[in-house]
Amino acid sequence: MPSTLRSAAVASTLDRLLAAEERQDVAAAFAAAGVDVTADYPVELSPAELAERAKDIIMAVSPEAGQLLHLFARSIGARTVVEFGASFGISALYLASAVRDNGGGRVITTEFQADKARRARENFAAAGLDDIIELREGDALETLRTLPDTVDLLHLDGWPTLRLPVLDLVRPRLRPGAIVVVDDIDLDVGLNIREEFLAHVDDPANGFLSMRIPVHQGVQLCLNLG
Repeated sequence: MPSTLRSAAVASTLDRLLAAEERQDVAAAFAAAGVDVTADYPVELSPAELAERAKDIIMAVSPEAGQLLHLFARSIGARTVVEFGASFGISALYLASAVRDNGGGRVITTEFQADKARRARENFAAAGLDDIIELREGDALETLRTLPDTVDLLHLDGWPTLRLPVLDLVRPRLRPGAIVVVDDIDLDVGLNIREEFLAHVDDPANGFLSMRIPVHQGVQLCLNLG
């Protein structure tokens, strides 16, 4: 069976974006934008300010994490996927490729910053997956209030302060057996926020099975028990 992920349009778009990400120095780019990523999470900046300062920085899953996302979505037959944090659209391309091969459906992704949203949409069109992906621009806590009744997979890859609020917002829609994938769980930014999130998903009372996968800067996989 042909794989959408290996199609010429998707593969060439991902190759271009991943090569651009490889060429950038993220720490230097953030420093130039006035954000010290070596310090604790810069709580003095709002998510809107952070998004604006990072508008030219490609913040995406690694190729290995992208492959993992694709595998997870394919393995559970995901038809409805929600993503927090599109950036330039790399992870959404991995997810949408899986959804197409699962028989079709929708990837609902979010992006706060308008320039990134525009460029992500251009990338979706270049890959031929813009019919699968719906990008909602703005504050995810507002744009994700309306969702399909059933969500198969939730990808959390936005600002760490909003991981838990977005999970709480989407949780009522997660079907039993749905999975939540959190990228960059080991990033040394906002460690107290990370610990709060891990304590939540590791607490049996909250209805998840959770484990860390040692891919790139850490992927947290959470299974919704219903």
